[in-house]
Amino acid sequence: MVIGYSVGAAVGVVIGVLTGGSAILSGLLTPIFQLLRPIPPIAFVPIVIVWFGLTELGKWFLVFWGVFFTVWLATHMGVQRVTETLVRAAQSLGATRWQLLWTVQLPDALPVIFVGLRTSLSIAFYTLVAAELAGAYAGIAYRLEVTQQNMQIGHMMAGLLVLGFISTVSDRLFQSASRRLLHWST
Repeated sequence: MVIGYSVGAAVGVVIGVLTGGSAILSGLLTPIFQLLRPIPPIAFVPIVIVWFGLTELGKWFLVFWGVFFTVWLATHMGVQRVTETLVRAAQSLGATRWQLLWTVQLPDALPVIFVGLRTSLSIAFYTLVAAELAGAYAGIAYRLEVTQQNMQIGHMMAGLLVLGFISTVSDRLFQSASRRLLHWST
């Protein structure tokens, strides 16, 4: 999950900054992404099994798919909705396009970007569970499926609690890091 989330988040932020800051790129890529965005990662499970087999690469792809669009959309919107007064002030002081991006647009968009990153964290967890249930030989969801087949309800509940605990701890750690990194927005 960490690999799929990291790659999906990084690519989502980079492309979101590009499409949010460029009307040309936005015009080219946004219609394509809006067409692909509603397709749930779970719908790709049969295709991923054919493309990648029952490997980790398939799970990474599914998590990437689930994370990318949420992060891209949040970043795209965050960059597009930067406070116009700040942009004009920086431009009047002679800021270059890159200075404007790094010193005005990204800092102002970061709270929205972090909402997308936090939301996509939970998406990554349920996408991983779906990927493991569809075809895996290891993982918490795989263990849940095995215990379900053996009617081991106690073990199933324990697996669900472990999954919930890991997800909650991840969310709390992300929330704590967000508060520290975005201290100006709280």
